[in-house]
Amino acid sequence: MALGPFYVAQKLSEANIVRGTAILMRHGETPWNREGRVMGRNPVELSESGRAQVEAAAAPARSLKLDLIVSSPLIRARQTAEIIAGLVGGLEITEDPAIAEVSYGRWEGMTYHELIDDPHYAVYRESPVDYPTPGGETIPHVQARGVAAIHRAVEANPGRRILFVSHGDIIRTVLCYFLGLELKFFNRVRVDNAALSAIQIAGNFAEVKFMNWLPEPLRAFISPFSRAKPQPDPNTSKTNE
Repeated sequence: MALGPFYVAQKLSEANIVRGTAILMRHGETPWNREGRVMGRNPVELSESGRAQVEAAAAPARSLKLDLIVSSPLIRARQTAEIIAGLVGGLEITEDPAIAEVSYGRWEGMTYHELIDDPHYAVYRESPVDYPTPGGETIPHVQARGVAAIHRAVEANPGRRILFVSHGDIIRTVLCYFLGLELKFFNRVRVDNAALSAIQIAGNFAEVKFMNWLPEPLRAFISPFSRAKPQPDPNTSKTNE
């Protein structure tokens, strides 16, 4: 038998430490997700397909025997939390702004194709840890507030399983922290809409139980939006001539 589990078992059984389990869930899909548009703090609601994704995730969420839900206050996350709460037995929902989406500043509302032509984005893409979004925040700040929110909730609810309904980039940074992965690699962590990840916490130790759990695993291999540049409608062009 591998020796790794021995170390984990020892750490998880140590006495007089705060224990709990954080289940991280990204909100369901929105129309802006499908368009490849930066949402940030915009009040974008779930699409019908997003609601269906969340409903499909309710069965695995129910099997995890959750005790409470902490949600980002943004409407797409709150709607996701309410769907899960209703389908797993009416769990209490509280909100924590510390797990809200990254503030992307003037990039909010822009599409992927607009963003890649932005000189500021070219610099940020090469080193997102060192540069803030324009008028927004830095990735280290995002990670710090997300990790603090999880520790705060676990300490207030020892031994309980807490579902945190949040957003893609903040979940990526939190997973990096608990994996001991350098933050500069946060964008290598796949986090799909309505996907679940789980972390068991025991004092300063944590074991990541699973990541990006989807009822339909093949969705993790599909690009979340089309990367092909929209082409002008030839009929519209002729009309305008």
